[in-house]
Amino acid sequence: MSKTKYSEKAQDKVGKVMHEFKEGKLKSSSGKKVTSRKQAVAIGISEAREEGLKVPSKKKSK
Repeated sequence: MSKTKYSEKAQDKVGKVMHEFKEGKLKSSSGKKVTSRKQAVAIGISEAREEGLKVPSKKKSK
């Protein structure tokens, strides 16, 4: 069973976003402060995807 693979640059991007989150500087698109760790990771992955980095595709709903 293989795990999904993220590129090194994508991992760096998520790491930088998590650093912002831990400092309390990360804001969502609405401008409010992000308080959820899961939301912070989702923002990092989304930003990496926008930059065209290697990120697994979104899961499709059935």
